[in-house]
Amino acid sequence: MIMVAVDVYHGSSLSMIKSLCFVPSNGPMSPSLQANHCKFTYCMASTVPAKRAVKDGAQVPPQEQVLTGDSFIRPHLRKLSPYQPILPFEVLSTRLGRKPEDIVKLDANENPYGPPPEASFLFLTSYVFEALGAMKFPYVYPDPESRRLRAALAEDCGLEAEHILVGCGADELIDLIMRCVLDPGDSIVDCPPTFTMYEFDAAVNGAFVIKVPRKSDFSLDVELIAEVVEQEKPKCIFLTSPNNPDGSIIDDEALLKILDLPILVVLDEAYIEFSGIESRMRWVKKHENLVVLRTFSKRAALAGLRVGYGAFPLSIIEYLWRAKQPYNVSVAAEVSACAALQNPAYLETVKVALVQERERLYKLLQEVPFLNPYPSYSNFILCEVTSGMDAKKLKKMTVLLKYLQEDLANMGVMIRHYNNKELRGYVRVSVGKPEHTDALMEGLSRLS
Repeated sequence: MIMVAVDVYHGSSLSMIKSLCFVPSNGPMSPSLQANHCKFTYCMASTVPAKRAVKDGAQVPPQEQVLTGDSFIRPHLRKLSPYQPILPFEVLSTRLGRKPEDIVKLDANENPYGPPPEASFLFLTSYVFEALGAMKFPYVYPDPESRRLRAALAEDCGLEAEHILVGCGADELIDLIMRCVLDPGDSIVDCPPTFTMYEFDAAVNGAFVIKVPRKSDFSLDVELIAEVVEQEKPKCIFLTSPNNPDGSIIDDEALLKILDLPILVVLDEAYIEFSGIESRMRWVKKHENLVVLRTFSKRAALAGLRVGYGAFPLSIIEYLWRAKQPYNVSVAAEVSACAALQNPAYLETVKVALVQERERLYKLLQEVPFLNPYPSYSNFILCEVTSGMDAKKLKKMTVLLKYLQEDLANMGVMIRHYNNKELRGYVRVSVGKPEHTDALMEGLSRLS
């Protein structure tokens, strides 16, 4: 193994960027490493200097400087780029000038079937205000331990409730783990392309991010991960199975090899229900360095209520209980999640419908001359845009959906395109209902 290190300073901020190139000494580099120049980039947040007041090209003496609010903000956060979320229905409706129900939204991997009947009975739009108004004790804070929900989850996944922690979405738990594990200047391993929240939260927490690119088939480069762990001593690694955005899964052999390394492994199983493989939640009882995250957003269509949960070794969960916000899961969210778990037949019916539609969508996308779809174990399909068709242009041309004299500018189908280097030239399509697939394919046929 040959390692080349170069320190580079960004001219505008003097923040240090440390680039490392890991080159195997006993063979050629994989195509994915060649494509990414084998670079693993660290951004040292604490080296960003505070702002200095300048007037007429000269620095203002400290005694004459005017106090500004941003001077209280941690230096690395002043340079932080905000996370770019998908636009919600309400915003899309306003921008497109059409009702939400007239938009085919296939850009955020949401479950279009909605929550189970008991959950939707209470919390869909027409009943939410009545239900909240009828609550007997709306002025009382929710259970800080989410006891009822954790008991239901224990029964659902076959793991004792003492191993389970509930959060305001799995995103809260990702941030909570980092706050409990990482000191400023520590590092995590990220395996792009993947869920960008890991990199974002690491930046918020003042940590380095070591990027180990996936191979050309989106599988993990386990050997390179092992070498990075040995040489750089990162604190934790974030893995997603099925992976977002390509839908690939991590097999037991690869996961066990990574678990043998001296690093905390956070396995995000947001889409596990669509994969046909069993969750590794119960593995936390025999692996002290494993955390498994799940969510109600995809499986139970409760994305708007923000309910996530995680399985932890007892030696770790004790400290997360100490650090978490006390009332992080609302009464409405807990009641809805419990109702969803009481309807396993509905959840299974919806899952089967989405998996069947995924297979149909994949076959149809294979027939589109400018798309190369990848097999997926999730509720979305990643497609490479070929034949010179620009991915961003493709999204713009399919943003509006409703046929108006064969004008694609009026169509309304939302898909996801990417600007980051790993996925430039790709689009991701969420699996919807059959009628959503039909609308998408009709629109794509006009572009052929």
